[in-house]
Amino acid sequence: MPQLDWANLPFGYIKTDYNVRSYYKDGKWGDIEVSDSEYIHMHMAATCLHYGQEAFEGQKAFRCPDGKIRMFRIEENARRLQNTARGLLMPEVPTELFVEMAKRVVKLNERFVPPYESGASLYLRPLLIGMSAEIGVRPSQEYLFIIMVSPVGPYFKGGFHTNDYAIVRNYDRAAPHGTGAYKVGGNYAASLAANKVAHEAGFACEIYLDAREHKYIEEIGAANFFGVRGNTYITPKSTSILPSITNASMRQLAADLGFNVEVRPVPEDELTTFDEAGAVGTAAVISPIGRIVDLDTGKEYVISKDGEPGPVCKQLYTKFRNIQYGLEPDVHGWITFVD
Repeated sequence: MPQLDWANLPFGYIKTDYNVRSYYKDGKWGDIEVSDSEYIHMHMAATCLHYGQEAFEGQKAFRCPDGKIRMFRIEENARRLQNTARGLLMPEVPTELFVEMAKRVVKLNERFVPPYESGASLYLRPLLIGMSAEIGVRPSQEYLFIIMVSPVGPYFKGGFHTNDYAIVRNYDRAAPHGTGAYKVGGNYAASLAANKVAHEAGFACEIYLDAREHKYIEEIGAANFFGVRGNTYITPKSTSILPSITNASMRQLAADLGFNVEVRPVPEDELTTFDEAGAVGTAAVISPIGRIVDLDTGKEYVISKDGEPGPVCKQLYTKFRNIQYGLEPDVHGWITFVD
């Protein structure tokens, strides 16, 4: 194993020792297979390549101060993948199989789990793809479920600090009754052009408005949006927003801390009223927002006047991370240990 600079890892792919796989054939899932290959052998007419029968998840494993390795709410990743599978007419991966494969792949690659002090983690990428050769538009008969891992650093360089975001009106991430609520590659392919526009304009990421009226805040790139006003945590509601497990956890923690929680449509104009706001997701946990600029109208919303994360973002981020690392009690049963 090459010597890794744990404290300066990129959020990218680094080769590890093993991945784990299970094939779905003849109406049932097969045994768990361990592979040291980085490649998948498939037919050139596989449905995942032609008709988008592809879904994935994102999760992390952490080496904690007590020496144990923890995963956070892994069963929720299994349930979200099951929901996506139903939407794309793919077989559901049973929760027990999903969790067992996640635990096994982390254990097999234990030497790649970064040390606690580094701030890095081991990223898990579960992937479900249609494998049958089809020319007509129809679901596959055979599937592959695979979990690969890679040690990663923070999603945004510098870790927990404010970032600036751009509202893009010329691009829609997903239609109101499309695949926006599913974690599928097509949603991310649809975001590449808008993401490039935002980056070239000097922003960390793009913000999408609803596709019907371009009036309501929806996603922030690959993350959910939340705002804080007074004692209330507010996050958008829409049929085209991916249900973030991190956001759901933040809502629970906010309620635990005595905050009111609102899940409802959030009009762009409401940005002027927020004391704090952020992007929330597996990769960054919370990325506090400094300011938001509407690239079409030129309107600027300054969320953080001093450019620093606000007290609520700090409180939620710290509590969330402390639970992940075993520094605070896991009162909601969110942690899975890798033995």
